[in-house]
Amino acid sequence: MSFELETASADPKTLRRVAIDHVSRVEGHGKVTLLLDENDEVQQVRLHIVEFRGFEKFIQGRPYWEVPVMVQRLCGICPVSHHLAASKALDWVVGAPQLTPSAEKLRRLMHYGQILQSHALHFFHLSSPDLLFGFDSEVGKRNIVGVAAAYPEVARKGILLRKFGQEVIRLTAGKRIHGTGAIPGGVNRSLSREERDGLLADIQQIINWSREAVQMAKGLHTANPELYDEFGTFRSNILSIVGANGALDFYDGKLRARDADGKIIVDGADVQCYHQLIREEVKPWSYMKFPFLASLGPEAGWYKVGPLARVQNCDFIPSPRAESERLEFLDYGKGSLIHAPLAYHWARMIEMLHAAETIKKLLQDNDLSGTDLVASGPHQREGVGVIEAPRGTLIHHYHVDENDLVTMCNLIVSTTHNNQPMNEAVRRVARRYLNGRKLTEGLLNHIEVAIRAFDPCLSCATHAMGKMPLEIKLLDVEGREVSRITKSGDGEFCQG
Repeated sequence: MSFELETASADPKTLRRVAIDHVSRVEGHGKVTLLLDENDEVQQVRLHIVEFRGFEKFIQGRPYWEVPVMVQRLCGICPVSHHLAASKALDWVVGAPQLTPSAEKLRRLMHYGQILQSHALHFFHLSSPDLLFGFDSEVGKRNIVGVAAAYPEVARKGILLRKFGQEVIRLTAGKRIHGTGAIPGGVNRSLSREERDGLLADIQQIINWSREAVQMAKGLHTANPELYDEFGTFRSNILSIVGANGALDFYDGKLRARDADGKIIVDGADVQCYHQLIREEVKPWSYMKFPFLASLGPEAGWYKVGPLARVQNCDFIPSPRAESERLEFLDYGKGSLIHAPLAYHWARMIEMLHAAETIKKLLQDNDLSGTDLVASGPHQREGVGVIEAPRGTLIHHYHVDENDLVTMCNLIVSTTHNNQPMNEAVRRVARRYLNGRKLTEGLLNHIEVAIRAFDPCLSCATHAMGKMPLEIKLLDVEGREVSRITKSGDGEFCQG
């Protein structure tokens, strides 16, 4: 598996640098740099994550019970994912890895509401302009406003799908963004019968619209298979958690990894021991780390996570309509794993349908209105929480001292897992669409389309510490550089 697109014979002095800064319609800030020779041949392509979020460090020293609320500030798009992963990790600290039935079902409802709203946001608001208008269409209409003008019903349903998911979050977490519903050992609120009935009144329409969204994504593939099957396509391993009996499960399960041919590499791995399965590598040109399977090493061990991995890694989806769509998706691959980045959109809509079906089932369960909401037991000093966030596998790991203060925090978020796959996708796209051609905005947008397929959350993902390169410039009032200090990837400082 190639790690970088580079031509060693190119003279660095003749190369021209082109930057996409910043990548649009993603959460967070990143840029892509391309090095071109005098013939416009692509010599190097890299995705750089240029913002730094130091949550792993400043969480240290805080009381553990503050953490599920604090870590949500990583992101305004997927705060529920961090809220729940942190709570799951700290369930171990308070001696409650097994929650009460009411607490677990309320957390699941919160999480599936998050999956629904996030998938709707990404597909309809962020990606549909490219998919409906074309990758090199007029930039002025290639946005959600343009979609609303040309496809008003598509935009309306996308907005209402997300609104419903946010309402589920509001009722279970207390707020649509940065709620407080989950706590170590359980939850602090339940749903009344009236609240459940209010959501049930709309859920069938949500299921119907989700089915339409699957058909829309599927139709894009079947109408143009040459583009959708080949755009940025590369082969890699896949990773996700898998629930009981091999079911797709966003909230809980064991780790499973497959190779590029679909053969299982690891199965039933305890998430509390994730660090024995996964290692992380740091590169000098990005604040985002590069995870890999320890048994395979950094060159062969990187993998994809998220919807495309999950729907192919599980054995079945435990809701009938989504499972039927999953089987059709697998048939499209003709017995082989589907690796095309644009297939993420199809898989994502299948998951959105599953979330809607699961929400309906949960809302009919009287445990959601129960009063036994918190469990406890002998306290421990360490805990790991793993869930499947909308973008993929999310890992939170904490150590807590005798004073209940956090002494260590390690976060491996979905986009971090997908770091190498995103880099590989943009290199394949650059090689196919940009090589030897005069660059236009539309051609450069092809790079962004490849990145957006992974639905990256870049602000969540940048937590590398210790080996990050850093440059600080001091400028006078006229903007002239007075001094500069740099730190290399090896940690050595240089002033000049």
